[in-house]
Amino acid sequence: METSRYSVSLPEDASEDEAAAIAAAVSAHLRDREAAAAAAAAEADGESWDGERWGFAGRVNALQSRDVRVPDGAPTDPWSAAGRTERF
Repeated sequence: METSRYSVSLPEDASEDEAAAIAAAVSAHLRDREAAAAAAAAEADGESWDGERWGFAGRVNALQSRDVRVPDGAPTDPWSAAGRTERF
């Protein structure tokens, strides 16, 4: 974790225990921010069928004249999914 871009000032009259508590709180906050940013990046990179299942099912209906339900575990790559429409 990069800490050079942060500046933390402690009160001059803070005891060692108070300074340690402040440092722990700041450290926990920065770790939480880093974890949230990593989770958001992973979510953005991860492919899913959210919002696209109905569209894909509609295309299968239009092209194959049959209704399908796209399962959660279906490949998100359109070519791979198209090859498995018989299993849906």
